[in-house]
Amino acid sequence: MAIKRERALAAVEPLSLLYGSISHHLQSPRDTLPMPETLSNRMDGVPLDGSAAAHEGAFNPKLSHLSNIRSRTISEHDLFAVANLLGDGLDYDSRFYLHVLTCLIKHPTPNGFPKYGYLLEHDGRLVGAILLIFTRLQIGQETTLRCHVTNWYVKPNYRAYAALFFIKALGHKDVNYLNISALPAAQPILDIQGFSKYSRGQFFALPALHLMSGSADARIIDVNSVPDVPFKAFERELLLDHAKYGCISFWCATQEEAYPFVFRTHLTKKLWPDVRLIYCRDVQDLVRFARPIGLFLARQGKFIVRIDANGPVPGLRGKYFDQIEPRWYKGPIQPRLGDLAYTQFAMCGGRRSYFSNNYLPKSESPEDGASAPSVELR
Repeated sequence: MAIKRERALAAVEPLSLLYGSISHHLQSPRDTLPMPETLSNRMDGVPLDGSAAAHEGAFNPKLSHLSNIRSRTISEHDLFAVANLLGDGLDYDSRFYLHVLTCLIKHPTPNGFPKYGYLLEHDGRLVGAILLIFTRLQIGQETTLRCHVTNWYVKPNYRAYAALFFIKALGHKDVNYLNISALPAAQPILDIQGFSKYSRGQFFALPALHLMSGSADARIIDVNSVPDVPFKAFERELLLDHAKYGCISFWCATQEEAYPFVFRTHLTKKLWPDVRLIYCRDVQDLVRFARPIGLFLARQGKFIVRIDANGPVPGLRGKYFDQIEPRWYKGPIQPRLGDLAYTQFAMCGGRRSYFSNNYLPKSESPEDGASAPSVELR
């Protein structure tokens, strides 16, 4: 723990200076990223592995005179190369990142926003990338734009450009940015990037243990069926979308109204399957319908429901764990608990157990991460 803390501090200290030094560049809409010679190239990405390679470009005079470093949106021709860069840099199977990118092909990204995110390149060679999922959501009677900041990495020799690269990537106005899977060592960086924590931990609920329901007439309706009671049209579209992603989607209906619920299977500690609450109108709806929902999930072998929370959930049996998978946001509207719709986990699932460190080895990677659609993942 002490070593991780030292690594995090080593990343954060130079970042506070770096962000202040480059702020005057943010007024320019150009993609070219200038670099003053005085900027430090200390770590500001993940993984924070503390290796000497991460610091080898702490100050490289050659980089300070290069002008052909620019950012641009990721296109379909870049998908294989970006997946390999992330797998190689984050020490995980590239097929997982390719799976995330291909999930986004059919995602209805709002006009004017990147479909996959941004990449950083030097003389046409891929040296960094950040994956972003933009979605237009309806909240009540209003619509809002939300962006899930998923995976990001910049090669060590180019970390001096990373802060400006990320600021530009997260610089869209009137957008709520979410980071729901930051590693503990990277979380101090989120503070510097302007993110705030809106969920501190996880509540593990056992809804099947509830003997009574808040509504005696509550019944489960299949996602493909149209409820015979009032419902909201946009929520039916949301349920159908997430059913296609592989989520457990259904209505819980009373005589007055139908309430939407979306869960995603999650493997806790690779030992037992549970489900994560992806979407409901209000967490109190889950409390109200704990009995019928718990029995429905239990018939599928799912007994534990994980819920984003800031403490125990009144009315639900279970246990709260603080500082487990905290959620962060940056933007005009603080997200509510119980809404992870259209995030990477909802659309693509978590890191699957059958994925392994079987990414394209460094010795076989294109030089400096060159973008090449012909690169094959193994």
